[in-house]
Amino acid sequence: MKKKLILFSLRLLLWRVVLLWCKSFKVTKINHEPVREICSSGGRCVVAFWHGSMLIGWFLHRPIRSEKISALVSRSNDGEYLSAVLERWGYSMIRGSSHIGGKEAMQLMVDEVENGSSLAITPDGPRGPRNEMKMGAIRVAQKTGVPLILAGIAAKRKKNLRSWDAFEVPIPFTEVRVVYSEPLYVPKDLEGESLDNFKMTMQHRLHELTLTAEGQL
Repeated sequence: MKKKLILFSLRLLLWRVVLLWCKSFKVTKINHEPVREICSSGGRCVVAFWHGSMLIGWFLHRPIRSEKISALVSRSNDGEYLSAVLERWGYSMIRGSSHIGGKEAMQLMVDEVENGSSLAITPDGPRGPRNEMKMGAIRVAQKTGVPLILAGIAAKRKKNLRSWDAFEVPIPFTEVRVVYSEPLYVPKDLEGESLDNFKMTMQHRLHELTLTAEGQL
């Protein structure tokens, strides 16, 4: 009963409260032009940001007008609550993770991108370890041939929850910086150790982008 009440509240009203909260942030985007060009031309991409900064990440990459963007969210109770908000924000939901429904979720992600959707994903979710990239975002980009875009996110004033991802709750009206990578293409012939090395390079790159964002606040 409690879960149903929370979900009802999220779908009815609280999603608007969260949206207004996020709209109060003073956001500066660095190197966003390549992402804008891809979206404005009807292109697709895979956007990846750390799980701890996902509130800002989901807000900034929500579908605008005719855009189609899919989001991977776990099948946990927390995922249920997040889905209730993201659905209201216009995302197409894909439920699953590396732990639950992993193979099914991977195929659904590939299908969504091949059918014209971009993808937003937290590559260290849903259980971590924190800021350690899993292979999902990279494999989807590789299989579909669309670019991978890494987004380093930082908020000047925030509270960190005592969760595995040190989840960031930005204070209303705070300054936010988002630093984007260039469009990154995953070679089709990468596999095994070479693909693992590519993943570690992407993980390091996302760390660098996050530190750059933090350094500009």
